[in-house]
Amino acid sequence: MSVLPRENPHDRPAWMGLLARACPELLARLLPDLPAHEVIRAPQIGTVMTRGRMGGTGAAFNLGEITVTRCTVQLEGGAVGHAYVQGREKDHARRAAVADAMLQGEGAAQIARDVLAPLEDAENAARAKTARRAAATRVDFFTMMRGEDE
Repeated sequence: MSVLPRENPHDRPAWMGLLARACPELLARLLPDLPAHEVIRAPQIGTVMTRGRMGGTGAAFNLGEITVTRCTVQLEGGAVGHAYVQGREKDHARRAAVADAMLQGEGAAQIARDVLAPLEDAENAARAKTARRAAATRVDFFTMMRGEDE
């Protein structure tokens, strides 16, 4: 999945999800200097009820609450960025909100190349590593033909 904001501005949920799932340390390394911005909603920690479905198709049920941090910022150019991240990382939420606002402006292609692409690569590498670890534990069952079944 490629997240390029200028090619398809409707992918905003995709890039916001990528920013929210990103490792906070990696995001801080990729976006060390934040542009001037006004904090509209300072990072706030709260909880959100998560819901699930049995087998993915059954009736919805409340699974439990998770901790989230939300933040809203506005850049000098007027772009407003929002972020909700799982956990209690206030800096992660602020940095993700600033990145969201930057992705709505003229420098979106550069931010996509310098920030989103490495985040996407890191996420894909982590998924591949998990898949390799799971594949290593796979057991193949087979049935041997017994002599009396002939």
